[in-house]
Amino acid sequence: MSTKQEMEQENRFDILQNEEGEILIIINAYAGGPENPRFVYDGGTTALLYRTKDSAVVFGDIPESAHVALKAVSTMLIVEVEGEDVAREYTVPVRLVKDVNTYLK
Repeated sequence: MSTKQEMEQENRFDILQNEEGEILIIINAYAGGPENPRFVYDGGTTALLYRTKDSAVVFGDIPESAHVALKAVSTMLIVEVEGEDVAREYTVPVRLVKDVNTYLK
């Protein structure tokens, strides 16, 4: 059984961490709200944000300085922005996997 999933490359994003170790990722807004979102990461330079069962956002070139912090959290806050305005924000669970690239095929 094959499922067609739309994957978009996110080229502009910010990863922030507060003093408590919580992570916030700021991205451009996408059409439609998230449904059961989750963040998939393997500790390297690439990650996936599944916004819905049919759409995912690919993060490439994650800075090395963020690798340990991303692996250390179980949830994070995603903020989608349109220009200077917050379009939506939501908390997502972080799922650590062996190799995120297997999800890109």
